[in-house]
Amino acid sequence: MKRRSFIKTAAASSVLPVSLNGMSLRSYQKGSLLSALSKRSAKDKVLVLIQLNGGNDGLNTIIPLDQYAKLSKARSNVLIQESSVLTLKSNKKTGLHPKMGGLQNLYANDKLNIVQSVGYPQPNFSHFRSTDIWMSASESDEVLTTGWVGRYLNKRFEGFPEDYPNANMEDPLAIQIGPLVSLAFMGPEANMGMAVTDPSSFYNLVDNAVGDVPSTPSGDELAYIRMLAQQTNEYADVIKAAANNGTNKSAKYPTGVRSNDLSEQLKIVARLIHGGLTTPVYMVSIGGFDTHSAQVDDTDTKEGSHANLLGQLSTAIEAFQDDLELLGISERVTGMTFSEFGRRVQSNASTGTDHGAAAPLMVFGDAVQPGIIGNNPNIPDATTVSDNVPMQFDFRQVYSTVLKDWFELSSTEVKDIMGADFNTLPIFKNSAANLEDFADFMTQINLRSVYPNPSRGHSTVNYSTDGGGVLSLSLYDPMGTRITEFFNKPHQAGEHAYRMDLRGLKAGNYIVQLKSNLKSFTEVIQVL
Repeated sequence: MKRRSFIKTAAASSVLPVSLNGMSLRSYQKGSLLSALSKRSAKDKVLVLIQLNGGNDGLNTIIPLDQYAKLSKARSNVLIQESSVLTLKSNKKTGLHPKMGGLQNLYANDKLNIVQSVGYPQPNFSHFRSTDIWMSASESDEVLTTGWVGRYLNKRFEGFPEDYPNANMEDPLAIQIGPLVSLAFMGPEANMGMAVTDPSSFYNLVDNAVGDVPSTPSGDELAYIRMLAQQTNEYADVIKAAANNGTNKSAKYPTGVRSNDLSEQLKIVARLIHGGLTTPVYMVSIGGFDTHSAQVDDTDTKEGSHANLLGQLSTAIEAFQDDLELLGISERVTGMTFSEFGRRVQSNASTGTDHGAAAPLMVFGDAVQPGIIGNNPNIPDATTVSDNVPMQFDFRQVYSTVLKDWFELSSTEVKDIMGADFNTLPIFKNSAANLEDFADFMTQINLRSVYPNPSRGHSTVNYSTDGGGVLSLSLYDPMGTRITEFFNKPHQAGEHAYRMDLRGLKAGNYIVQLKSNLKSFTEVIQVL
């Protein structure tokens, strides 16, 4: 195999895997690298993606208190006690799971932005397929072989992997802490990222620890193979140099052996950033969110597996943000959570929840515009097992916002990476959707009523817009699949009404969605 082909198929998707666990690296030469590390600009921006594997239950994470009575009917065996819900500053309608005190603190200190009901049209409820959709930023009926981050990095670092690392970019372009490199990092020619298997292998790498191998000829061969693999990894030394040059300062990280694996992952990320690594994108993950059963404790719904996961998430993010601030690098870093889908509105008989559609997404850091974007999900008076949280915002709007307002790409560049135009959201303080837009975000259009509801054939939607513009009205089934778009057209400012023809629909709950460029309103309608 030619060297160029080998690089594209192997080195570009490097993994610091089990084969590095316990291996001694040749020490990095002092001089040019550490000198370069000390001179790197503090303005280099970093995105940290936190994947919640399994499909997070958004209704027990960001709790719509104004819908609590309806939720009590739909999911009484998993719903958090109202008195235990953590309150949010200046927001009486929405609260947090009681284990999320760390994120409550970030919200109170203007470091947290919550985007409600994030998903995509025609949702897929397979873990594997939906994860691929989120990683590639594809349509639900489209298969892409590149990831949204990979396409961004390919545009920023032209020609990769040939002749990388080089004097302009000595560091990995993206790092994932985990056994595999995500589809999100796949570029048109090669994978743009590399993986560090787990925190243990990272610290063995840094400390030159010698891992256990069998005291046999085959064990000696294994150790030798590991050494060769380590010495041929061009990025291992630069990671080690950054780790040795960096540190952690926060006392909020949990202590103990693997007490919080997500905290350990984020602790590594903070250390590498502080050590001078200019890698622009990191991905970490926490699993276990596929809570079909035993989501909560039978005797106390604020306890249980989901509570433990949210507690780990909240603690890890708070400690990470605290560390970044103590290290003086917090202005450079933004973090974002995501999960492949949410859970159904109605719980099941196993004190769990099943695969659903949209769920909240959180963005944190110094640069975010604090607050909540979007409305609380509208819960039906009487739910069925098929009812989902309807999408308010497409996840590709969030990605486009990150590319435009955080990484400062032009609208043309963002469209090229995302494959289409997606309206950005006022997530960041320097948002293209300015602060006035943010303050008025949910007031420029309003879905006032749907009557009659329940309906036997026709219902009228009464709505208004303060500033005019293009509005659309659509009808979705409980699974989140769009049945029809009634209109998509310009409107004058003022009051409006539209009579929907619902004849021919099966009896059940449906979702009416009124949408403008930046926001949407939903109403559940029952067809008899």
